Amino acid sequence: MTRPVFLDTGPLVALLDRKDQHHAWAATQARILRPPLLTCEPVIAEACWLLRDLPRGPATVMDLLSRGVVRIAFDLESEATPVAEMLARYASVPMDLADACLVRMTEIEPEGRVLTLDGDFRIYRRTGRRVVPTIMP
Repeated sequence: MTRPVFLDTGPLVALLDRKDQHHAWAATQARILRPPLLTCEPVIAEACWLLRDLPRGPATVMDLLSRGVVRIAFDLESEATPVAEMLARYASVPMDLADACLVRMTEIEPEGRVLTLDGDFRIYRRTGRRVVPTIMP
């Protein structure tokens, strides 16, 4: 069984935007990692916003969802309390909603790793002050 990979906004944007400085790395990860890449709705919303000026940017994000390459695997409504606690704990970083959801996903599925470009994941901790496993360039 393969370990789940939780997709953050940065690698998703980098994969779809050839001008992004991390495009080559993200494309390599996309070839190496077995789909589906799991994520949360805030990541999808951020990626669509950041890719809004790229021709078919948001449409391509949605296409990855519809083809099952990326899959929403988080129910924010049922995880609202622990996510809110995490946002409060890391307010000084600051932590955004997408990051809080991804860290929570690693608490729910401890074998999972976050595919990210965000160095804040080196600061965040899961329950029990455990490091958040990441895949970073």
